[in-house]
Amino acid sequence: MSEPVAGGARTPGTVWTSDHEAPALGWCVPATSWGYAAEHVDHSLRSAAGPAPRLPDELNVLVAPERAAVPIRRAGSREPAPPVAAVPSVPGGGGTDGPELDWDRAVEVLHAAEEIVLACHIAPDGDALGSMLALGQALRGLGKRCRASFGEPFTIPVSLRFLPGQELLVEPFRVAERPEVMITLDAAGVERLGSLAGRAAAASALIVIDHHASNTGFGAVRLVDPDAAATAVLVDELIRRLGVPLTRDIAQGLYAGLASDTGSFKYPCTTPQVHDLAGRLLAAGVRPEAVSRELWDRAPFGYLMVLAGALARARLERDAAGGMGLVWTTIGRADRDSRGVPYDQLEGVIDQLRRTDEAEVAVVCKQNDQGDWYVSTRSKGQVDVGRACVALGGGGHRTAAAFTMHAEPAAIIDRLRNALREAA
Repeated sequence: MSEPVAGGARTPGTVWTSDHEAPALGWCVPATSWGYAAEHVDHSLRSAAGPAPRLPDELNVLVAPERAAVPIRRAGSREPAPPVAAVPSVPGGGGTDGPELDWDRAVEVLHAAEEIVLACHIAPDGDALGSMLALGQALRGLGKRCRASFGEPFTIPVSLRFLPGQELLVEPFRVAERPEVMITLDAAGVERLGSLAGRAAAASALIVIDHHASNTGFGAVRLVDPDAAATAVLVDELIRRLGVPLTRDIAQGLYAGLASDTGSFKYPCTTPQVHDLAGRLLAAGVRPEAVSRELWDRAPFGYLMVLAGALARARLERDAAGGMGLVWTTIGRADRDSRGVPYDQLEGVIDQLRRTDEAEVAVVCKQNDQGDWYVSTRSKGQVDVGRACVALGGGGHRTAAAFTMHAEPAAIIDRLRNALREAA
C-alpha cells in the first residue's frame, strides 16, 4: 500500500500487483482455523479459532488424499516425458527480453536442500496459493521438509479452502528468519511478500517463480516468464523436471492457478499449450465443475447487494482510452461494511463490468480497510493497462493490472484516464 507522507497526504507508491489481485468470491476465515500438522500449530491459536467449518461432501471426495503416481506425458504424446536434459527450456514462449528460466540451477538447489520455505504474495489468489501448495506437496514427495506461508493478514477465502496441501501452511512468524532455501511464487517484487520480505532477503538461496511483466528482477535463481499464462505453468514444469509424479492433489492446485489466471480459459493468455496442460491435470483426477463452483459460483447474499450498488454507480466514457471507451465504478468501505462483505470478496465485480460492449477498458476502485483505493483494471487487448498502471505506481499484465492510491475516486480516474491515453 502507499505510505503516508508529510502532512498526512499520500502519494502513489510502488505496489506490486497480481493480475488477479484479490481472491475469488467467498467469505474469509483465519488461516489458523484450518488445522495444520501438529508440529506447526500453536495450541492456543487452534483453540481460539475453533473447529474448521465442514466442507461439502463432494469436495471431501474431491480432495481426498491420493498418492498414486500419474505418468507425466507430453501434450499430444502417449509416451512418457523424456529425461530432464531433453526438456525444452521455454514453456511460456518468452517475454519481450526473453524469459529468465534457470531450470538447471533451480533443480540443483532444490535437490540439495533439506528444508525449504515457500512464500506467495499477500492476499493470495488461486494462482499464488494453488501453485505454492502444489509445489510444496511435490517437494514433500521428494522427502524435503517444507513450510509455506504468506504475509499478514494471514487469512484465506473459503473459495480456496478446497485446495489440498494446507497442512503445509504456517503463520509468517513461524518461518525461519534465515531460510536455507526460499521460493517465492507469483510475487512481482519483494514488497508483495509483506512481512516475509525480510526472510527472502536473508535466505541463503532465493528462487523466484513468477509470470508478471512488472517483475522487479529480485532473486538469485529466477524462473520468470511474462508470457506464461500463470505461475502454475512454471511450477508444473519445475515439478516435472524434479521428477515428481503428478498426483491428483498436486494437479488440483495447478488447475486452480491455471483456471484463475486465464479467467476460466477465456483470457487472451489461453493458448493451445494451456489447454494441453489443463488436459493433463484433468487426466490426473481434477474435477473442473467442483473447482469452478468454488472459485466463481459461490457468494453470500450481501455480495449481490454490493454488486448491485456498484453496477448502479457505473459510468461509461465513450471517448476515453483513445476513443475505445472506459467503464468504471467505485465500492467504498461503507458500501461493503453495510452488507457485511469483506474487502477480499470484491474481485468478481470487475468481471461483470468488463462485459460492457462500448468500453475497451473496465475499472473498479475498491476502498480497503485502511482507506486507500485499490484500482483494478482490465482491457480486452487493444489497450495496455499494465503500462498505465506502472505509470501510476502499480503493475501487472497488458490486459489485467492494478495500482493503489490515496485520493478521491474522481481524481484517481482523472490520472488513470491520462495514463490510458498514453497507453492506447
